[in-house]
Amino acid sequence: MAERTIDRAAFLECMAWCGTGVVYGLTGAGLVGKPFNAIDVAAAASVPGAGATFVQISDTHIGFHGEANGDVIATFKTAIDKINALPQRPDFVMHTGDLSHLSKPEEFDTVKQLLGTIKTGAFFSVAGEHDVINDRGKMYFSMFESGSATPWYSFDMAGVHALALTNVIDIKAGGILGRDQLDWCKRDLALQKPSTPIVVFAHIPLAAVYPDWGWTTDDYAELLTYLQPFESVTVLNGHIHQVFQKNDGKVQFYTAMSTAFPQPKPGSRPKPGPLTVPAGELSSYLGIRDVTVHLDPGQIAVADATLG
Repeated sequence: MAERTIDRAAFLECMAWCGTGVVYGLTGAGLVGKPFNAIDVAAAASVPGAGATFVQISDTHIGFHGEANGDVIATFKTAIDKINALPQRPDFVMHTGDLSHLSKPEEFDTVKQLLGTIKTGAFFSVAGEHDVINDRGKMYFSMFESGSATPWYSFDMAGVHALALTNVIDIKAGGILGRDQLDWCKRDLALQKPSTPIVVFAHIPLAAVYPDWGWTTDDYAELLTYLQPFESVTVLNGHIHQVFQKNDGKVQFYTAMSTAFPQPKPGSRPKPGPLTVPAGELSSYLGIRDVTVHLDPGQIAVADATLG
């Protein structure tokens, strides 16, 4: 992807769209929350009765070299420092794809070493399209083994039932889940109680964020039918390198910031790609996400924090 530059006016416009930080409380009654500028990732854990927490990071793109970020390792380390400074050690950390930039062994090695410095109970990941170049993810899956016989899996941790999906293999434009994975989702979710908080992870958004740029998953609608019966569903994606939130009934969708570089606001440029921002402002576009699962069933708070 070609790099793009952005002027100050476009910078402000993008920040107005994606927000510098967001805290949401997810309940059976819907979404309650507001954006905030004075970012404090402890905010999600400050509500009485807060329980387990986990962290989402995304799009580290280790191996990227370009004007948009001259040192993606350094910004990833800053993100790790943010995680390690959280007031509560996360039960797990989920990386929602594009761990590497070109699927090279040395890139995956570097990511694995850096992930090993995070203070957490467990680490999980899903593949991004940059992790499956040339070999359909063979190297990625061998180095970040989930213990599953398929490229998708589920687990129970931090008070939620989580699905970790793969929607980046053999893509033409948008993401694709495919028949086998959708059938597996149906079977997996059928075993859960409607009151169980469900969290779904994938790389490409599982909603129609901006189909003209492929920022959607072509067969996500069927997955939604399996998720609608649950009282609390949170879908966390990466890929577009900026915060975006929408809801479809009880299902809440959030995309995450990258730790490497931003991408443009949908439709603001001819096509997506690494976005070069004014000197000294890159950290305002990069960030992590802290998610708190409260002791009350179905209570989930999402806090996005920039690296600035």
